Amino acid sequence: MNSYQIKKIRRVAAVLLAAAIVGVLSALVADTLKVITEHYEALFLGVLHQNRFLIFIIPLIGLSTIHVLRYFLFHNKANKGIKEVLDTINKNGNTLPSYKISSHYFNGLLTVIFGGSTGIEVSTVVSTAAIGALSSRKVSYLRKYRTDLVCAGLAAGVTALFNAPVAGFLFAFEVFTRRRSKLHTISVVTAILASYAITRLFFYKQVFHFKVTEWNTYALPYIVLLGVLAGLNSVYLTKSVLFFKKFFASFHNDYIRIIGGSLLISALIFFVPNLYGEGYEGIKHVFSQVNVPSMTLMLPLVAVLLLKPIATSVTLGAGGDGGVFAPSLLIGAFLGLIVCVVLNHYFGLGLIPVNFVLIGMAAVLSGSIHAPFTSIFLVCALADNYILFIPIVIACLISKWVAHAVFPYSVYTYQPKVALKRAV
Repeated sequence: MNSYQIKKIRRVAAVLLAAAIVGVLSALVADTLKVITEHYEALFLGVLHQNRFLIFIIPLIGLSTIHVLRYFLFHNKANKGIKEVLDTINKNGNTLPSYKISSHYFNGLLTVIFGGSTGIEVSTVVSTAAIGALSSRKVSYLRKYRTDLVCAGLAAGVTALFNAPVAGFLFAFEVFTRRRSKLHTISVVTAILASYAITRLFFYKQVFHFKVTEWNTYALPYIVLLGVLAGLNSVYLTKSVLFFKKFFASFHNDYIRIIGGSLLISALIFFVPNLYGEGYEGIKHVFSQVNVPSMTLMLPLVAVLLLKPIATSVTLGAGGDGGVFAPSLLIGAFLGLIVCVVLNHYFGLGLIPVNFVLIGMAAVLSGSIHAPFTSIFLVCALADNYILFIPIVIACLISKWVAHAVFPYSVYTYQPKVALKRAV
C-alpha cells in the first residue's frame, strides 16, 4: 500500500468519524428540543384550558422574547430557515456560523411553546446543519467536505425527530444536494446511523399510534382526488407564507410587527384551538374521531384547513422560527379526513378514514416541500408500517406534480423578483 492510498484511507476515516460525531450531536439537539417542546407545549395548553383568554398574551410573550434574544445575543440577524442551509451548500457561502445552533434551538422552542402555529422541524434542521458546518471549520482538512457534513447534520436531525432514517437520507438528497460521490453518501449514512442509535436508545417515543390494517384498490380514484387537493392546499400554504412574510417585512417598526402578529395569532387560536403550536395534538384529536366520523365534524375541520396556513404564515412573518413541515402534516390529516367523510356520507363508499388521514399527511407535505420520497418514507415511519406504501406514493407524486404545475416554487426555493431599473 503506497503513501497516497494511506492518506486517502486516513482522509475517509477522518470524514466518517466527523460525520458520526455530527450524527450524535445532532440527535442530542433534535431529541432534547423535541422533548422540551412537547413538555412545555402541553403545560401551556393545560393553562389555556383553565383560562382561554390567556391566549391573548402568550404569543406576545414568545415573540417578544425571541426579539430580545435576537437583538442582544444573536447579532440582531433574522433567521432565514432552510434558505440559510441552501445558501451554504449551493452558493458555497459561510452562512451557518456556530451561533445558529443556539439561535434556532431557542427561537424554535419559544415559538412553538408560546403558541406559534408552526413546528420545530426547520429549527432542528438548521441547528443540526450548523453543527455539520462547525465541524468542517474546526478541522482544516475537513473544510472541503463542508457540504457532506452539513447534509450529514440535517439528515441526522430529521432522523431523530421522526425516527425515520430513510426519510432523513432522502430529505438531504431531494431538497439540498444531489451529489453522487460515495464519500458523500457514506458520510450522510454514518451520521444517520449514529443519530438513529442515540434516539432509539435514549429518546424513542412513538408520537402517533395508527392502526392501519388494509387498503382497498377501489379507493384508488379517490386517492388520486386527494393527491390533487393536497397539491392545491400545498400551494395555498406556500403562497400564504410568502405573502405574509412580505407583508410583515413592510413594517419597519419591530414592535408594531410583533404586537400585530401576536394579536392575530391569538385571535385565530382563541376561535380555533387546534391552531396552537405544532398541531400534533390536533392530529391526535383527528385520530380519536376517525372511528365515528360524521358531517358534524366538518366545520372545525374546514376551519383548521383554511386557517392553519394563515396562522403559520403570520407566525413566521411576525418573527417566529419554524417552517411548513408540521403545518403540512396537520393540514394533510384534516384534509384527508374531510375528503373521506364527505365521500362516505354522500356516496356511501365505505372508505377507511385512518388511511385517508395518513395519505393526506404525506401528500400535503410532498407538495409543500417538493420532496415526495421524503414524505412517503416519513409518513410510513410515523405509521410504523408500509401497508399504505402504494397509495401514499400515488398521492405524493400527484400532489407534487399539481403543486409544481400551479406554482413551481416551494418556500425554500422561491426567490422574490427584483425590479429592474430602466437605464436613462
